[in-house]
Amino acid sequence: MFNILVVEDDRNTRKLMEAVLLQEHFNPITAQNGQHALDILEEQHVDLMITDIMMPGVDGYSLTSQLRDAGYDFPILMVTAKEAIKDKRKGFIVGTDDYMIKPVDEEEMILRVKALLRRAKIVNEHKLTFGNVTLHYDSLTVSRGQSRTTLPQKEFYLLYKLLSYPGTIFTRLQLMEEIWGVDTQSDDHTVSVHIGRLRERFYDWPEFEIVTIRGLGYKAVINEE
Repeated sequence: MFNILVVEDDRNTRKLMEAVLLQEHFNPITAQNGQHALDILEEQHVDLMITDIMMPGVDGYSLTSQLRDAGYDFPILMVTAKEAIKDKRKGFIVGTDDYMIKPVDEEEMILRVKALLRRAKIVNEHKLTFGNVTLHYDSLTVSRGQSRTTLPQKEFYLLYKLLSYPGTIFTRLQLMEEIWGVDTQSDDHTVSVHIGRLRERFYDWPEFEIVTIRGLGYKAVINEE
């Protein structure tokens, strides 16, 4: 069971988040403010933190900055009424991983928590596994059962990106900027070419497929059965 630290000075909001997390079989640990959270972290392991920003004493920005400086690398989700771009930018600069605006949609919060936990696991292990398929980030290889295939770097990064976020649609421009870099001289047709190569390589693998979303881009679909 994942330990989720909820840092929120409003009692009703704190209780609501606690109830929602419990319903999803997480183990919520609540803190009334930033200093209380720091005290808890000295005693307990935490897998993810949800924190408000505007709190007396140690606010969410300061709390996040202190934790990152101290080497804590668990995912942090900031939840706040502050929705200006400058406020979000400050949050990401100090080390948050995601950002939600109040009033919080409970279902969206759970989806974001699950996505952050999954992403953290992938990053920490440097591999992605589903069914019989494993992508090994450090060696650029894809294994399935006893077989193992080493991919060209860009093909592997493209596949790893798509499969890390199954069901999420990425535009060609997004993929170009992340895989090839914002200063690349290649055009977005390069993405289509690499997608085509990946489909040729794995056309007979039932575990996953890369789907074209007409007019938008691509998404990966993982078939669990």
